Amino acid sequence: MTRVATLSTARFTMRPLRRADAGALFPTFSDERQCRFLTRAAFASEEELWGWLAEPGWPGRTWIAEDVGGAVAGRFVAVPGHEDGVVEIGYVTCKDRQGDGVARECTAALVDHLLAEGNRKLTAEVDAENIASIRLLETLGFTREALFRQHETTHIGLRDVAVYGLLAPASSLSK
Repeated sequence: MTRVATLSTARFTMRPLRRADAGALFPTFSDERQCRFLTRAAFASEEELWGWLAEPGWPGRTWIAEDVGGAVAGRFVAVPGHEDGVVEIGYVTCKDRQGDGVARECTAALVDHLLAEGNRKLTAEVDAENIASIRLLETLGFTREALFRQHETTHIGLRDVAVYGLLAPASSLSK
């Protein structure tokens, strides 16, 4: 498993994944409405979810956002892209915390961290109908770079996928 640095925001600690997190994330990942824009259907059990979260061959890194009271608020990921310096991000906010600014605050911290690591570009793939996620990406400075029509078949059918990108500031690349 790839090392995951602990990140801090004003309201959250973003830490590595733990086994107990499957239980905290299960109410969100077992809800069909919450999983609408995932590439797979909702999970049937905590064990199934844990197997997916902790998949040994998965090359990405996972951060769990935890509030000051210790409650899990979301999952944030970074996956190596097609070449060095390009990283794909992803995020899911727990359903009881949606609308609370968790995704904005924690994704911004993740973006800052990944750019500080020296990555030159961050990307995100999003279902073209996922307006909340598109709004978040655009708020954080991501630009839509592509729209792939009828690109991916998921549990809800054939989907259009938008690809968003954020380039590192030129000043950070010269360091």
